[in-house]
Amino acid sequence: MPPKTTGVSGLARRTAAPPVPHANPDEVYAALDLGTNSCRMLLAQPRSGTLDVIDSFSKAVQLGVGLEGSGRLSRPAIQRTINALRICRRKLAQHNVRRMRLVATEACRRASNSKAFIEAVRRETGLSIDVISAEEEARLAVISCAPLVKPETEQLLVVDIGGGSTELVWLDLSDVAPVRRREAILDMHGGSLTGDTGQVRVVDWISVPLGVATLRDQFIDVEDDCGCFALMSCHFEEHLSDFLPYGRDHDRKGFQIVGTSGTITTVAASFLGLKRYDRGLVDGLDMTSDQINGVIREYLSLGPAGRRCDPRIGRDRHTLIMPGVAILQALLRTWPTDHLLAADRGLREGLLYAQMRADGVLEPATPKPALAAGQTI
Repeated sequence: MPPKTTGVSGLARRTAAPPVPHANPDEVYAALDLGTNSCRMLLAQPRSGTLDVIDSFSKAVQLGVGLEGSGRLSRPAIQRTINALRICRRKLAQHNVRRMRLVATEACRRASNSKAFIEAVRRETGLSIDVISAEEEARLAVISCAPLVKPETEQLLVVDIGGGSTELVWLDLSDVAPVRRREAILDMHGGSLTGDTGQVRVVDWISVPLGVATLRDQFIDVEDDCGCFALMSCHFEEHLSDFLPYGRDHDRKGFQIVGTSGTITTVAASFLGLKRYDRGLVDGLDMTSDQINGVIREYLSLGPAGRRCDPRIGRDRHTLIMPGVAILQALLRTWPTDHLLAADRGLREGLLYAQMRADGVLEPATPKPALAAGQTI
């Protein structure tokens, strides 16, 4: 297993695409996130400090299947991914996109044949994929969540539970004026988590090489459902010992967690009892540790067969939800909170915000109020 990556070690800094002279605010921007489990793309324009989505694409390509055992991307996974990327290429051409960032994450960071795969993608689709560092992935996740940060938040933990890894970033915002906190996080687009971040202080960050797919694969032979869940959660918590805030007391009043992942949005949808997913109800939903743990207990009572048939979870996620909530419960054991905001956003939105901010076409973000459980927009 590769070692954990933390803010102490620091990884190479990646810069965003260079600014466009006289950037056009009507330009269509694109961001593609090729992860361990999914290939997802967003096309958007800047509008009133946020994103106006023009088109999107999402496909569960399962690029990392078999990686845990072989250390390589398999031929079937590569072919599935290239087929999906051909669709992305057509969408980019259809919208005449010039400003784009196409990135890959943990599976390609770990695979021994990653360079050959990236070259095959370029040769067969014409797309250039950038394998970004864990540090940049974590920073972009933080930027994507900026509009959801409460003005009163002084200590912020951003959690991004992916397929192959989980990124945690702890920010100290106490030196930033409350009305400036969202903007200060967006201003991190050109920096790094180990360098100058302006008024925002990065207490620490960590990339744990365990996500929903890799954690599932490590415990796939454990037949007892509750036992498997407990083992996964404890195993993940063991990887937090090098994270500086681990085990430290925190003031729940000024503390906020923003969680960006399919796990957390699925938990939010389950808490609301949604049989059909509604982003407008989920994105920004404010939940407490006790409410989330109630959903987790319900998942355990359903068992594998019940979760498979539960419309709130979905058949495409039922094998991944328990590793995801095992990670989530480990975090909530360590840092209980009255304010965990579900963020239906992530790396793609972070890539778009960073490009638009660098080009000077993104206006100051309009604050989005957090939704209490059951509150509609």
